[in-house]
Amino acid sequence: MTKGSLRENTHRRALGRDTICPEVRRSCVSARCLNDGPENPTELVKQLVALYSQAMAQSSQPSRSPTAGLLFGLVLTLAAVLLFAYYMTSQLAGLRTLQSNMVDRNRKDSLQLLRVQNDLNSIALAMRDMLDAREPYPLTAWTAQFERIREDLDAALKIEDSFAPAQRTAEQRTYLNQSLAQFWDATERMFALAANGKEKEARDQIQVTLQARQAALSTAVSRLLIQNNEGEEQATAEITKIYDRVQRQLYLFLGAALLVIVLTSLYLILANKKIFAQLEALSAQRSELAQKLISTQESTLRHLSRELHDEFGQVLTAIGSLLTRAGNPASAGETGSGGQANADNSKLRDDLKEVQEITQSTLTKVRGLSQALHPVLLDEAGLEATLDWYIPTVERQTGLAVHYEKSGKTFPVEAGAGVHLYRVVQESLNNISRHAQTSEAWVRLNYAARELILEVEDHGKGLRPDKGQHGIGMVAMRERAELIGGSLEYEKPEAGGTRVRLRVAREKVEAHGG
Repeated sequence: MTKGSLRENTHRRALGRDTICPEVRRSCVSARCLNDGPENPTELVKQLVALYSQAMAQSSQPSRSPTAGLLFGLVLTLAAVLLFAYYMTSQLAGLRTLQSNMVDRNRKDSLQLLRVQNDLNSIALAMRDMLDAREPYPLTAWTAQFERIREDLDAALKIEDSFAPAQRTAEQRTYLNQSLAQFWDATERMFALAANGKEKEARDQIQVTLQARQAALSTAVSRLLIQNNEGEEQATAEITKIYDRVQRQLYLFLGAALLVIVLTSLYLILANKKIFAQLEALSAQRSELAQKLISTQESTLRHLSRELHDEFGQVLTAIGSLLTRAGNPASAGETGSGGQANADNSKLRDDLKEVQEITQSTLTKVRGLSQALHPVLLDEAGLEATLDWYIPTVERQTGLAVHYEKSGKTFPVEAGAGVHLYRVVQESLNNISRHAQTSEAWVRLNYAARELILEVEDHGKGLRPDKGQHGIGMVAMRERAELIGGSLEYEKPEAGGTRVRLRVAREKVEAHGG
């Protein structure tokens, strides 16, 4: 290469900055990097990463949390439960008081009134026998019986007075006591007449006075019994009313509690639906930005690779040619000059040769770096040729024994899709060499009838995505799979380790980037 051609290439390189990689420009426009942005391609990636981080920060801002509404519903439910519990307690206490004060007292009072009624009936039977002329006994013979009945009546009335219901009036008590006192006064006069031998007058008093007073007392006690029965019926009706009211309130409470639960559940469902919608939108945005980042990264790496291979490679090649040409005059001068000149020319020739070797080594490293950034074979020869070159390179660099297997009827893979397939293989083998702790790996490329299946497998420690090992490389592999419409799976082989399987439909591979 001449000096004129070197200057021409340098001038072409300076003029071709905006035309050498249109993909980078398109990606920069999508990332708000206009043509007046930085000319360094790595700055484009940095700006896109910054844009991605900013979008994630804005999308992840917390929205209104449903916690306050749920806490309010919980407090409302607890308050309703406490109020209903208080209401039930008060109603049961009132019911207990009603049963104790009315029903039980009425029953005990009625028992004593029945005792009084029984004593009055015994007096009536005794007076009937006293009026019977066939009785051989004198009237005074019944004195002891009347005394026993009187004592029992007094005891029954005393107990009955302590159990008398609240609706019993003072007039009723006074009437009963006065009537009973008058009856016993008349009884004493009757026995006094009988004791004085006036049997006929005594019987007349029994028939005229005592029987009438006994009937009046029986009627008064019967009225009290009827009144107690009526009070018990009222108490029973009141108890029934309380039970009905409590039952109705219970149904109302259950309905209100159910309504609160339904409203709280609906609020929770709507809140979760909104949160999941936001998460879905955030995930879609994250995926879109990640895919843009990957596309821009590939464009940038392709640009840098071409720059290194075409421009810097040509420059270093030109330098090597110039050094070779510069060494030729030194060789010619050595053959036609004296000893001192020969020594100087030999030293110059050695220096030029050393510089030439350094230049050639630099050229080799630049070309190797260019291939590492973006293999030119991907664009020129396709995926298969690139893997045929890359796998021996990995074996030489990492010491892994990589078993490469191809199966099925091959078909051409589109260059854009081939880049992502190559990156998945590259990242998988890199993970195996770093983390799997094994010396063997398997790469399988299966050309099926309707899909392309790529597998990278190891039998070592392997990657464990289920244990939380989700690195950036694994995320990038999944995003690359989505970019070409495929699916990425992680499996554990029977021999252990990890199997990474990428499936993509054949039409997606052939049509992608077309």
